[in-house]
Amino acid sequence: MSVTIKDVAREAGVSVATVSRVLNGSANVSESAAQLVNETIERLHYSPNFLGRNLRKCETNTILVIQPSTEHSLYSEIIRGMQQKAFELGYDIISSTSNSTSDIEIRQMNMLFNRTADGAVLMGTQYSAKMLNEIAEKYNIALCCESVIGADVLTVTVDDEQGGYDAATELIKKGHRKIAIISTLPYAQSSVKREQGFLQALADHKISVEQNYVYHGSYDYRNGEIAIGRFLKLAEPPTAVFCVSDLIAAGAIKHACALGLTVGKDISIMGFDNITMCGMYVPTISTVAQPCLQMGSFLIEKLIHNINSGGKKDNQTYRLPHSIILRQSTGD
Repeated sequence: MSVTIKDVAREAGVSVATVSRVLNGSANVSESAAQLVNETIERLHYSPNFLGRNLRKCETNTILVIQPSTEHSLYSEIIRGMQQKAFELGYDIISSTSNSTSDIEIRQMNMLFNRTADGAVLMGTQYSAKMLNEIAEKYNIALCCESVIGADVLTVTVDDEQGGYDAATELIKKGHRKIAIISTLPYAQSSVKREQGFLQALADHKISVEQNYVYHGSYDYRNGEIAIGRFLKLAEPPTAVFCVSDLIAAGAIKHACALGLTVGKDISIMGFDNITMCGMYVPTISTVAQPCLQMGSFLIEKLIHNINSGGKKDNQTYRLPHSIILRQSTGD
């Protein structure tokens, strides 16, 4: 039989309320009584049911994080930043994967709806702005990496449009004028904004946009392979390519090398995110780096503040600074 709080109270000769106050760290207990209760707890090997206690208080000190996939090291680095800050503030992170499927995401969000999590972070959501706003009225949620237009929800991202602009500018500085972009279908605000920034940089430098130099596909490795194959069949292929993600850039580099090109010399390729493989790939990949650890830490600090704010929520959108990292894929 497991030891209960009543057993501790009876053995120590105090009330259950006194034992409860000791467990909660209340100051309304004499030093001698607290010492007696703690000695009894240790002697009986009593383990408090903190989960049950927290659920009765509608608090679990747990935050749910839903990521679209586990294939992207960008998410794992951000979650690592979340875990570090959450632990520091007395919270735990539970991570799950939606596979970018709305039905799975909705089922996972039941942890928030049934109060087994105090808050939820969505890293690329299938919810509409209207639905997010309705959820945010009753629960503590936040968006990370991907913003949703019209959502009045705490959001932490980078300035994707400026990142795309800066990437194109770096390629232009290197003397490139035939610059292509491998983007995605417009389902993610990040890729839309990165493409807009890229195109604006070309316009500001009086470089015309060739429609044959713009490719839209999926957000994965294969997209880069297909796109670079098409670019290199053109009568005047591009000399540089900006990819809206590092996974796309890795696919483009692999296929360009397979076709006999020396990436960084015959063609320059730049990605976005600075995932782990960028520094290990051959050639190493130039990229727009997101401050992953900082993003995760900053978001969790803000979300926990909202959880404990008594309803006065911070629903701002924060854009943390990115940086350009030049490596071998652009000749550096």
